[in-house]
Order: sequence, then C-alpha cells, then structure tokens
Amino acid sequence: MHPTASEAAAPPAVMGIVNVTPDSFSDGGRAAAPAAAIGLARRHLADGAAFVDIGAESTRPGAAEIPLEEEWRRLAPVLEVLLAEGAPVSVDTRKAEIMRRALALGAPMINDVSALTFDAAALDVIAGASCEVVLMHAKGLPEDMQENPTYDDVAAEVLSYLEARIAACAAAGIERRRIVADPGIGFGKTFRQNLELMAALPRFRELGVRLLVGASRKGFIGWLTGVKQADRRLGGSIGAALAAAAGGADILRVHDVAETVQALAVFHAARNGHPPPSDR
Repeated sequence: MHPTASEAAAPPAVMGIVNVTPDSFSDGGRAAAPAAAIGLARRHLADGAAFVDIGAESTRPGAAEIPLEEEWRRLAPVLEVLLAEGAPVSVDTRKAEIMRRALALGAPMINDVSALTFDAAALDVIAGASCEVVLMHAKGLPEDMQENPTYDDVAAEVLSYLEARIAACAAAGIERRRIVADPGIGFGKTFRQNLELMAALPRFRELGVRLLVGASRKGFIGWLTGVKQADRRLGGSIGAALAAAAGGADILRVHDVAETVQALAVFHAARNGHPPPSDR
C-alpha cells in the first residue's frame, strides 16, 4: 500500500493530519467540528496525501485522557462520511473499543501512540483484524512525558523498544507487512533528543518494517528557529520532512500536505537525477 525506502522510484508517502479536537497544539481546534474535519481530510487527499490520519483525543504534552464515548462522539461522524467515500483513513487512538468501532466501519489503519500498550485489549483487536498498524514510541503519558525525559542513548533505547513491540505483535499473529514503526518525535524527548533521533533514522531500517516520521510543527522546530507559533513553522516542517526522507522514512505525517508533496517531488528528482515515473 505504501512505497518503501528501498524503492527509489517514489518519494515517501504523505499522511495528512486531521485533529478533531478543540485543543490541538498545532491548529487550535480549527477542525474540531465534523464538517471542518471532513473538509480538511478531503483537501489533504486532493493535495496528494496517501492517507489522512484522524484523531479525536489530543496527545500533545500535558493533554489529559478523555472518556471513550467523548472520543467516539467526535470521531464517528467524520469516519462515517470519509470511509463511506472510500477515503484511505488512519485512525489515531489508544483505546481498543475505538479501534473496534473504527475497524467495523472499514478503517484500513490504526495509529497508536502507545504502540498497543495503553489498552490491554488493543493487541488482540489488531491481531483479529486485517488492518495496518502504526506502533509509536512514547516515554510516559501525554500528561507527564515532557517532565525531564532521560535516556542513556535515545536512538538505541527507542529502537530496542520498537523491536520489542514488533516482536509482541508478531507473536500475536500480526504480520510484519502490516506494521509501521514510528520513533515518536516529540513524545517524551527533549529537543536535543529529537534531533539525535532524526540523525539516527537510517538505523531504524534495521527493524524490517516501514518507518513513519511525524515531526511536523513540533516544538523542536520552534526551539531551532525561534518561531513560537506552531502553525507558522511551515519552513521548519518542510526541512524536517526532507531530513526524514533522506533518513529513509516511508511515510511522513504532516499538517501541510500540498507544500510537503511539492518539496518531496523536487527533493526526490534532484537527488535521483530524474522525476518519479508517475510524473508526465
């Protein structure tokens, strides 16, 4: 379904972010209403996104867990419309029951920031489905993950964690072809640790699964550039996307789809000396 880093014929796939939340760090709740979220998802797809990633519970630093039914109340009207249209949707959730309901509607991918550890039933839900799943590394919960995160070697520890989660999935019967690994930029890491992870991305190819990187508008970009307002970090986000592409990412999770797709097309063509085959 997605290109792999070894396929020089195409740049990474782009996943467009849709936050159906009133407290998103990146857009201040602009897509909290169902109509706004549906419209944004359609724009992302029209702009070249291979997937749209729809989440209804904020996992920004400091965010608190919301009740399951409140999460579903926000998600359901958006998923019902988009999945009925056949849209390629990823559902961003930590809760097994939300996963079950989304999969019943036909969602082809689940994106879990806890790598199927937050809810004890999540592993069995995914094992019993045919969907793809994103396993992300996060140190701690959103409520406390940025309270002095420490590592001896951040890249080695994140890599080891993802190896263990992939092994747990395989033991449960989830085929590796269905698994995507995400090092979790901004989730329980300092700004410097995020940069260390970005520099170490080629090591994550050792996992033998597709690699997703979500660095768009993250705090380390503001730290590097001095841009405090998240939705004004387009340039830095493009820089992070290209660095991730150079590091072997298969999928880039971004807010600014059209601009990222354009940047990747030029980056890929310049790096390889020719446009991708889809270019006419």
